[in-house]
Amino acid sequence: MPVDQKSWETAVRHLFEDAYPYDATGPRRHEDWILDVLALMARVPDPRGWAGLDDPAHVPESEGFPTYPFVVHPPDYIRARLREIDRDSAENLLLALTDDCCTLTNLTRFTESEEELRVMARTVLERYGATATYHTNVDRPGAVPGTLDFTTSNWGYSPLSVYSEDCGLIVVSDTEVGMFWNFSDY
Repeated sequence: MPVDQKSWETAVRHLFEDAYPYDATGPRRHEDWILDVLALMARVPDPRGWAGLDDPAHVPESEGFPTYPFVVHPPDYIRARLREIDRDSAENLLLALTDDCCTLTNLTRFTESEEELRVMARTVLERYGATATYHTNVDRPGAVPGTLDFTTSNWGYSPLSVYSEDCGLIVVSDTEVGMFWNFSDY
C-alpha cells in the first residue's frame, strides 16, 4: 500500500530528529542513478514536495557551498564507495542511523518498542516501492552477500563528507532517489 505524505514525514522526523541528518528525496532522471545522487547532494527539490531533514544546511559552513557537508566527487568516486544491500539490512540501517555510531543500540533512547520503530522504518522505505534497491557506504558485512550484520563490533564506512564519520542509505526506485545520512565529528 502506498505511503502518504503525513505518515512518511512523521516517521522521518521522529526517527532522525535527534541525529545530525540529511534525509531527502530527489527525482530519478538518469539510468545511472549516481548522477541523481550527486544532484540530491546539491539539494534538488523533493519531486512530491515532501519535507525531509537537512540539519547541515543550517550551519555557517554551508553558506556558498550547496553540497555541504558532502564533498564534490566524480560519479566513479561515489560509486566505488557504495555497496548494494537487501531490504532487511536497509531497514536495520535506517534504525542505526537514528544517532551516532551507526548501531542498533541507538534504539534504547526511544520510548517506542523496537517493533514500533521498525514500522516507522518500513513506512520510510515504502515510499520507494517494492522494486527499490538499497545502497550504503557502511561496511558491516553479514554472512550472506548483500546483508549487514549489526551484531559485529568490526565495521567501517567510506566517507563522502567533510565530517570524520558519515554513514548512510541510498534508496533507488524507478522514479526517485532517497538519501538518509547521518554525520558525526569526533
